[in-house]
Amino acid sequence: MTDENNPAILQDVKIVDLTSVVFGPLATQMLGDLGADVIKVEGPEGDLLRQVQPSRNKLMGAAFLGTNRNKRSVVIDLKTQTGLDQLRKLLIDADVMISSIRPAALARLSLDPETLRQENPNLITVSATGFGQDGPYAAKPAFDDSVQSVSGLASLATLRDPEAPPAYAPTILADKLGGVTAAYAVMGALFHRERTGQAQHVEVPMFETLAAFLLAEHMDGATFEETPQDFGYARMLVPHRRPVQTADGYITILPYTNVQWARFFQAVGRDDMIDHVWVTDMDARSRNIGAVYDMVAQIALTRTTDEWLDLMEQADIPAMPVRNLSDLPNDPHLAATGFFQRIDHPTEGAIWTTRPPIRFSATPARHDLRPAPGLGEHNDEIIGPGGD
Repeated sequence: MTDENNPAILQDVKIVDLTSVVFGPLATQMLGDLGADVIKVEGPEGDLLRQVQPSRNKLMGAAFLGTNRNKRSVVIDLKTQTGLDQLRKLLIDADVMISSIRPAALARLSLDPETLRQENPNLITVSATGFGQDGPYAAKPAFDDSVQSVSGLASLATLRDPEAPPAYAPTILADKLGGVTAAYAVMGALFHRERTGQAQHVEVPMFETLAAFLLAEHMDGATFEETPQDFGYARMLVPHRRPVQTADGYITILPYTNVQWARFFQAVGRDDMIDHVWVTDMDARSRNIGAVYDMVAQIALTRTTDEWLDLMEQADIPAMPVRNLSDLPNDPHLAATGFFQRIDHPTEGAIWTTRPPIRFSATPARHDLRPAPGLGEHNDEIIGPGGD
C-alpha cells in the first residue's frame, strides 16, 4: 500500500518481526510508518499484548492496537519443523529480522545471525534484548520495571529525597526508549548496507540503553573522577523542581539563561533581583537552584495560570500549563497538527490513534497504511493457503 506520488522512505524494505509486547513492536511500528513491509510473526497464542485490556474484541487490546499498525500478521509455530521451514522461507528475501527471542534460544533453532546470513547474505539481524550478551546478566529475563530498577531510574526519587522510597516512572519508559533506539539502529544498519553492501548483526539491550540515556546528564561530576561516584545532576534532583501552583491551577515557568531570569524578575516587578548573583552568574544560580525555584513558587501564587501564560509570552520565557492526558485531545496545538486521528478499523470499528510525530517533506510517515492486524490475518497472503 504505497502512494506513487509520495513514496515511503522504507518502501520495498521487508522486515520479519519476531518481537512481542512493546519494546520490539514499537520499533517495527515506527519502521512500518515509514513504509517498510513488516511481517509480524506470532505463535499460535499470539502476542501477549493482544490480551491486555481494555479491548472490544478478543486478542485486540488497546495497547496492541497502539503498537502494531502498518504490519501484517502470520501465525508460525517455531516449535515445529514446519514452522521453522516457513520462517526460513520468509527470511530468504528479507532485509531485516528483528527478534526479542533470547539469542541462545535462536541459536538452538539455527536462527542465529551467522547461520541465517549463509542463506541470505543481505539479511540484517537485530536482537532486542534485556541485557548485552557479553555481560553476566545476558540470560536474565527483562521487563520494564526490572530495568527501571537496575538502571538507577527508580532510585532517582531517593537522590531527590533520601527519605523517599524508590519509584518507577509511571510509563513503560525502558520498553519505549528501547523501541525508539532499535528503530534508529535498524535505519543505521540499512544505511550502512546501502553504502557498503555489508549486512550485520545489531544488538539493542534495554538495560544499557536506559542507563546511557539517564547518564547523559546524571554522569555529572563522575565524568571527571578516576573512580566515578559523584552522580546526579543537581538541577534535576532538587525537590523544588516541580510545576508551581498558581492562583487557580499549576504551571511550569522555566527561565534558564541569565537574560531570561532577568526578564522574569523584571516582569514580576522584582527589579531588586536583576543584578543579584543568582541572576547574573549561572554557576551561583545552579548551586542555589532550590532557593531560586522556591522564589518562583511563591511568586506564582499571585496570578492565574492564564495570566502567567500571557505574561511569560510577552517576556519570551518558556511557560506551559500542567495538563492531564485527558486534556490532550482538546489541546489547540495538537488539534491544529492533526495529531489525533480517528480511523475505521475493519474489526474494531472506529478507534483513535496518533499520527507519527516526525515529518519528512518528500517521504511522509503514515499512520494509516495498514490497521493493526488480527492474529494470523495474513497467513494465506504471505505463507499460502493452508499455511504450506
